[in-house]
Amino acid sequence: MKITASNTQAIQQKIGTITDLPLNNKAIENKNTPSFVERLNSGLDQVANTQNEAAQLAKDFELGVENDLAKVMVGQQVSSLAFQLTLNVRNKALSAYKDIMNMPV
Repeated sequence: MKITASNTQAIQQKIGTITDLPLNNKAIENKNTPSFVERLNSGLDQVANTQNEAAQLAKDFELGVENDLAKVMVGQQVSSLAFQLTLNVRNKALSAYKDIMNMPV
C-alpha cells in the first residue's frame, strides 16, 4: 500500500476512532470481581483459619471436649495440606520473580 496524502488522512481518522473507543474490558468494568491481592489475602486467611480450627480441635481433644479422633486427624491433615500448598505457591512465585530479575535487558 502506497502512503499518499489521502491515505494518511484516512489512517489518522481510523487511529482517532480507535483511540476514542472506551475500554471493553469486563474485568475493569465489573467491580464485583476480586483483585489478585484480594484473592491472595482471602486464600491466606483461609489457610490461617484452617490451622486455627485444627489447633482448636486438637486442644479440645486433649481436654476431652472432642471425642472424635478421626475429625481431629482429618482437620490436622487439611491444615497441613493447606500450608504445604501455600508454601509451594510462595516458592513458585519467588522462583518466577528471581527468573525475571535475572533476565538480561
